Amino acid sequence: MALDGIRMPDGCYADGTWELKMHVTDLHRDVSLRVTGEIHIGGVMLKLVEKLDVKKDWSDHALWWEKKKTWLLKTHWTLDKYGIQADARLLFTPQHKLLRLQLPNMKHMKVKVNFSDRVFKAVSDICKTFNIRHPEELSLLRKPRDPKKKKKKLEEAEEDDLELQGPLLTPGSASEVIYIGPVKGSIYSSPGLYSKTMTPTYDSRDGSPLSPTTAWFGDSPLSEGNPSILAVSQPISSPDILVKLYKPQSLLDKAKINQGWLDSSRSLMEQDVKENEVLLLRFKYHSFFDLNPKYDAIRVNQLYEQSKWAILLEEIECTEEEMMMFAALQYHINKLSIMSSDNHMNNSEKEVDEVDAALSDLEITLEGGKTSNSLGDITSIPELADYVKVFKPKKLTLKGYKQYWCTFKDITISCYKSKEEAHGTPAHQMNLRGCEVTPDVNISGQKFNIKLLIPVADGMNEIWLRCDMEKQYAHWMAACRLASKGKTMADSSYNLEVQNILSFLKMQHMNPDPQFIEPITTDINPECLVSPRYLKKYKNKQPGSIRDMISARILEAHQNVAQMSLIEAKMRFIQAWQSLPEFGITHFLAKFQGGKRDELIGITYNRLIRMDASTGDAIKTWRFSNMKQWNVNWEIKMVKVEFADEPCLSFICAEVDCKVVHEFIGGYIFLSTRAKDQNESLDEEMFYKLTSGWI
Repeated sequence: MALDGIRMPDGCYADGTWELKMHVTDLHRDVSLRVTGEIHIGGVMLKLVEKLDVKKDWSDHALWWEKKKTWLLKTHWTLDKYGIQADARLLFTPQHKLLRLQLPNMKHMKVKVNFSDRVFKAVSDICKTFNIRHPEELSLLRKPRDPKKKKKKLEEAEEDDLELQGPLLTPGSASEVIYIGPVKGSIYSSPGLYSKTMTPTYDSRDGSPLSPTTAWFGDSPLSEGNPSILAVSQPISSPDILVKLYKPQSLLDKAKINQGWLDSSRSLMEQDVKENEVLLLRFKYHSFFDLNPKYDAIRVNQLYEQSKWAILLEEIECTEEEMMMFAALQYHINKLSIMSSDNHMNNSEKEVDEVDAALSDLEITLEGGKTSNSLGDITSIPELADYVKVFKPKKLTLKGYKQYWCTFKDITISCYKSKEEAHGTPAHQMNLRGCEVTPDVNISGQKFNIKLLIPVADGMNEIWLRCDMEKQYAHWMAACRLASKGKTMADSSYNLEVQNILSFLKMQHMNPDPQFIEPITTDINPECLVSPRYLKKYKNKQPGSIRDMISARILEAHQNVAQMSLIEAKMRFIQAWQSLPEFGITHFLAKFQGGKRDELIGITYNRLIRMDASTGDAIKTWRFSNMKQWNVNWEIKMVKVEFADEPCLSFICAEVDCKVVHEFIGGYIFLSTRAKDQNESLDEEMFYKLTSGWI
């Protein structure tokens, strides 16, 4: 046509076509195509490939619209439908790109991930490849920035960190990259590892899959090296690693770390993640479902590693006795992990039954597992009645604990001045539904306290209970924890909760028979087992051979765990981590409606907590079970939560996108719907409905 080459003032040609500018990232070439708005995306890509005339598999490529941060994946849509005009610039780029993934064990791995998939789907594919069940519990987190380090030094530190930790893959393997998820037409396509019908053979000491299961890894380079490497805990090689890693100094620092969680309903590219960027794969939701050592060797190990680093980097508080218990478990796990495979493979058949027996009541669920013993008398609800010391802390008070005869019925504690008055009117009565329960225990000092924050109309009433001995404390603590969830002692998890508390206390005892304590050796390396704060405390308290002093305490505590198998020790470590008062609380900086200053909102698997930003003390608690609905005003970043019998909770997110907070609430609601009798497939659409806010 004569008008073909005539260009109009608006940039379009007289025949109705216009030039679409594209950049081909693989070839570093800019290409222009004459198109109309009626051409569909598939046709654009076909024209582009024909014009490039390069023999290459383009099946993984797609168009990315830079300005709008959008993948053009609906190939049947036209340019007009997408709103693309002559001023647009598109990238023709692979969907699978390289990512440097830091696993919970702090090791780095190069993976090829689909940058066009939603993060929830990308994490599911990663977990499937790594044989980690229940990927809905994990997500991707940006690396926290240490504000004390300058940008240049920070980049150098990151590179040092990568080199320091070393590659996870076996050196000399055919490929250094693991491909995540299926790639059309690619030799790297892998269906993933986990199958509902698999019947794995597992190692009785570390729970890792034995050689026949190498086939699970398909085309993954993991199969070329050691397929169980992700299930093996590697000791920290040098205390310098702890020094270099970022440690949050306050609750505000912890809240800033949580700003880095990626949006699960958007793709990596949409969130400005660059190729070859370092992202952290972490357990985001602290609600670990159906944790089974037979099938979850890698999941258990990575959970153990995440909990270990949380304690060493002081992301969660613990007492000195608890720290020594954690150090002893680490030392024990390190010892068993480096044993030769021949030794424990010879004993595997004999130990399988022992491990099964030891773990039968070690199911790690925050709601408590079901015990194997009989249900007992289910026609009556158990009660507690004993002398307990009670204390109501008030400002400028000099009064101490006062002894009462206390009865615990259903979810209520009644306090009487004496046992003889128990049939009359109680002096005090406390309904524990929705309360906060915090332990305050010192084994060596024989202190067994329970701190209760009981919800009232204008906030929380603080009550302290003091027990005389471990057994009494275990029963009252277990009853308080269940009552806070609205459950009584008739619940099947009560006895297991009591046993878990007693087991946790037993591991902290520091006075075993000295003749059974191992001699101090150079392989303990206490600087790698104890957090820097306790190292400093010992240095200030008793200068001298700090290393020997801490080693002696670790070896003393080790006697309580020395008979555990490797997988049992890891499960005990996870369980002890879950018993810490601060476990599972994700902090965000927020301004509450009617409040004058910034405070913290803490989100756990079953409640929201309003907290003092400087002390971390709970001001008010709201249970999810009492929640009617929640919504977000995206313009002013305000989250509003409505409850059945309480005033609405409204707060504005500070320094973080309210979408992150919204996703945590919806995510925990989603996880609460899981059941053991349902199949392994995830209801992705339900997750997006609960967490996305706009789908």
